[in-house]
Amino acid sequence: MMKRLSILFLALLLPACGGPTTLGGSPDVTVVSNAEGLPEPTRLDLLSSNRPYLIGPFDKLKIDVFGIEDLSKEVQIDASGRLSFPLIGVVEASGRTPGELADELEKRLQGRYVRDPQVTVNLEETVSQVITVDGQVDEPGLYPVIGRMTLMRAVATAGGTSEFAKLNDVVIFRSVNGEQLAGLYNLKDIRRGAYTDPEVFANDVIVVGDSQARRMFRDLIQASPLITTPLIILFRR
Repeated sequence: MMKRLSILFLALLLPACGGPTTLGGSPDVTVVSNAEGLPEPTRLDLLSSNRPYLIGPFDKLKIDVFGIEDLSKEVQIDASGRLSFPLIGVVEASGRTPGELADELEKRLQGRYVRDPQVTVNLEETVSQVITVDGQVDEPGLYPVIGRMTLMRAVATAGGTSEFAKLNDVVIFRSVNGEQLAGLYNLKDIRRGAYTDPEVFANDVIVVGDSQARRMFRDLIQASPLITTPLIILFRR
């Protein structure tokens, strides 16, 4: 799929660039200084993710209403991001934090049904906030993202790299404001402190040691053989 995408521009992290310049004279490939890797996705990009955790479709929640056992229950968010709760009916949950959802439930129960409701909402299981780790790792698959997660932690969660993994060939695919981006990272450089271990977010796709993914960066790597920081490219859909 990525082969059909054309490169709109490329943000290259260089330690001593004075400002934006074009690479190879092409107006479609731009070198940007003072960047720090892939930008963080917005709340809309994640639908419902992380920092703090936002509820998404099919997540399972434990809702407790203090002192009212009949209203304390486990619920699963439906495909449209809603839940049905006794007395108050359907509630929009997707895109809210557990705390925000608890506030909404308290507001709806207040007065009419419960004099002074005290509601807590806890995440039991998430299927909406996951990353994909693929390629040369011991246990490729989907992994939940709860709290802060970095690239190194994501790879470790997937069992670590395989024996023959190319540590200088790790690509993160991400959607930001509707645009598809990819960043090329070097785990060896991160381990030795050459640059910061980047955060990863729900919906990111991490590919370790995949030369096919790295080919997207081939021309830039040849033009700048001394790259020691992440490469970021943006694809047009």
